[in-house]
Amino acid sequence: MTSGGVVPARLRIGSGPTAAVLHAIRVNGPVTRDQIVRAVDLSAATVNRQVNSLIEANLITERPDLVDVGAIGRPKIPLTLDRDHYCVAGMHVGALRTALVIADLRGRTLYSHAIATQEFAGMDASDAVRRLCGLLRELADRFSGRRVLWGGAAIGGAVDADTGIVDHPILNWHRQPLGPELTAALGVPVSVSEHVQAMAAADLILSGAMDHGQSGLFFYARETVGMAMTIAGEVHQPSHGAGTIAGLPVVPGILSTEPLAPLQSVIGTDATNAVAARLRIEPDASVIADHQARVLGEAVAAMRDILNPDEIIVAGDAFATHPQGLAPVQAAFDAATRIDRPLQINPTCFGVHVPEAAAIAVALSAVYVDPLAVV
Repeated sequence: MTSGGVVPARLRIGSGPTAAVLHAIRVNGPVTRDQIVRAVDLSAATVNRQVNSLIEANLITERPDLVDVGAIGRPKIPLTLDRDHYCVAGMHVGALRTALVIADLRGRTLYSHAIATQEFAGMDASDAVRRLCGLLRELADRFSGRRVLWGGAAIGGAVDADTGIVDHPILNWHRQPLGPELTAALGVPVSVSEHVQAMAAADLILSGAMDHGQSGLFFYARETVGMAMTIAGEVHQPSHGAGTIAGLPVVPGILSTEPLAPLQSVIGTDATNAVAARLRIEPDASVIADHQARVLGEAVAAMRDILNPDEIIVAGDAFATHPQGLAPVQAAFDAATRIDRPLQINPTCFGVHVPEAAAIAVALSAVYVDPLAVV
């Protein structure tokens, strides 16, 4: 650990024996020991040792009530995650909304609370950070019957993963110690992650939506835009922080009076309202939605052509609000990409709850990578 309990988020699938066994139970459970052996590249003796250690640590539990009574031979007792002993606490600080959430080891939300981020915009930055961390502590206290294992925070802007220091331009936060304040409030180790990387981790490690052996791109577009990469079961986290696609040049059409404009300038509520006022139409007019879908499809295609990933997942209202769903984005993508291989754009499986899932993924990532060490 570093910086008073702040630990860099390990946004990946654990590869050690204990992590592999826990993953098999989490994804496939209820499962028997024999089924785990078939699912992981480990011997029966190794699986038994890991299972016994995980049971002793109250991370998994035997479920004799789920025994197949019709099976031949000695009954094999299924195993599942123990969802009753532990929990994690997380927050996602977004441009419009901040989500505070408590979740069990499966990633299931036990309780969540949303706050309009603007409530903190006028506060002194240090007071706002301290207040948010205190609110999450109060939420965790409601689950006094469970032990909080870890805390996680996902936030836009710049994040120093080693120290938990963050910059959030929209809130005018500069060099704010979100990580240290959160670990002080919760009394447990915490991790802080850039929010688009955390969203990618949610689809990767919570849902299994991304193929762990392949490469992927995760795009987010709402009030801000961002992109993250996944490679072989891990979210890529550059050592000097996340990059940005906000300045990616796009052909905006009616979305801007300029022939080329930065992607960020034509996405979001303010940009949409400005276009509607200029054209004297409603902000939800189909002509605006069509142009935004085209811009997004072409932007995704540009990055696809550079990186050539195996899969693409998208999230955020800018992708989700078109009446025809992702079809116009896909059509623009197909027309713009220079790579012959067809590639389907898929939505995040968490829908509008992806920010909440991002906070949970950051908090659970350490548990999934090295469960016994965390406990």
